[in-house]
Amino acid sequence: MPALVPGNHGGFAPTLSLPDVVHRFKSLTTTRYRLGVNERGWAPFDRRLWQRNYYDHVIRDEDELDRVRHYILGNPAKWGKDVENPHNIRAEPPFSR
Repeated sequence: MPALVPGNHGGFAPTLSLPDVVHRFKSLTTTRYRLGVNERGWAPFDRRLWQRNYYDHVIRDEDELDRVRHYILGNPAKWGKDVENPHNIRAEPPFSR
């Protein structure tokens, strides 16, 4: 159970850890996606929507921030070669699931 801290509306608000925030985000978006598939005709996705874990990292200086920004901006261009891309057909998967 998250700790409670005084909120700015006279009540108490939970303080959440990063894993709690990520878990809630993934749960909420997955639930909404499933509703969209069932009620709005969205295309179903035949795999997992989210990776099992996530990577967090503390950025400590401007150089590191620039490297992270470069990675974020350049990463979508690599999607065509990514093993997680369902449209990227390989003769053999790099690992079994």
